[in-house]
Amino acid sequence: MPDWANWVTETVNDEAGFRTSLRVDKPVRTVDGEQALAVFDNPSFGRVLTLDGTIQVTTGDEFVYHEMMSHVALFAHGGARDVLILGGGDGGVAREVLRHPVASLTLVEIDRAVVDLMVAEVPSVSAGAFDDPRLSLVIEDGAAFVRDTKATYDIIVVDAPDPIGPGAALFTDVFYTRCRRVLRPGGVMVCQSGMPFLAGDWLRGHAATLRHVFDDVSFFLSTVPSYTGGPMAHAFATSDPALKAVKQQALEERALSLDLAMRYWTPAVHRAAFALPPYIAERVAPS
Repeated sequence: MPDWANWVTETVNDEAGFRTSLRVDKPVRTVDGEQALAVFDNPSFGRVLTLDGTIQVTTGDEFVYHEMMSHVALFAHGGARDVLILGGGDGGVAREVLRHPVASLTLVEIDRAVVDLMVAEVPSVSAGAFDDPRLSLVIEDGAAFVRDTKATYDIIVVDAPDPIGPGAALFTDVFYTRCRRVLRPGGVMVCQSGMPFLAGDWLRGHAATLRHVFDDVSFFLSTVPSYTGGPMAHAFATSDPALKAVKQQALEERALSLDLAMRYWTPAVHRAAFALPPYIAERVAPS
């Protein structure tokens, strides 16, 4: 349970000797279900959701993560019709995906309490996405869903929590093999890949696991202020190497056709995000 009187401290990076604390100005609500959920207000980050004590979403900076987790894959692909989100019960990635002319979006969230809490207390994140007729919400373990489903998709977004506890199942060789099975030829799977500065050894193993499954694996970066410890890495896995190198002009034409106002993603940011500093490039390079 958070210490509402003072600060909420995230301890997920204790092994690296690093903690993050946010001051609680106003406690809002806690829920003990599949996971321990808490919502509170902070003067810089706005309304904050924590999951098992780890910062998941803040209204102040959620646009960075959600735009990059969705638009990089969607604009690189250029013609996605069917999208699968595994996790993402806050609705932020769904919100961004549904700004594209996709035919269907399936969102698989293990904990219904996440969806209900976010819609009730932080509705700006999903912004009505759960009411869009193109969205099908499935309350199920994402690993079990990709094991059993017969459907296939153009884009898969693995919006997983950190690879600890139940979330670890969404970072395994078996899980990624099942994702590849339901990913159509020329499709893209994107997932969050942690903080390279704090978890470099883990990232090296993560990259090797992905390359064991997918034909082409690369990484791009985003900077989400509440995810402290440096930039966040995102994996971009596909069977088509050309998708990670779509030219800026093509991205600009695709963006212009949709006329979407963004706060972080642009065609130039998209291209630059794949340019990795040497300390990260070395960690994700093929062995």
